[in-house]
Amino acid sequence: MYVVVQHRIKDPQAAFSRAENIVEDAPPGMRARQFFSSRDLSAATCLWEADSVEAVRNYVDSTLAESSENSYFEVDTERAFGLPERVTTGA
Repeated sequence: MYVVVQHRIKDPQAAFSRAENIVEDAPPGMRARQFFSSRDLSAATCLWEADSVEAVRNYVDSTLAESSENSYFEVDTERAFGLPERVTTGA
């Protein structure tokens, strides 16, 4: 499934420092697919491919801590367009 994370960044220096290795350190079965930040670094949106919204929430919230307020939702792939091609992350 695809999961969108919307970040309201409260401390850009801390948030971007903490997120420096977020893609490389992602747990197995979870992959960051897209990242878009505002020019002023007060907001960002990420697209993840993962097994659940909760898995992404646990990982991102623990990584960014209090530097960002995050909201999450599962993408409705029937209505979405422009999604990246799925990648199989199996054993």
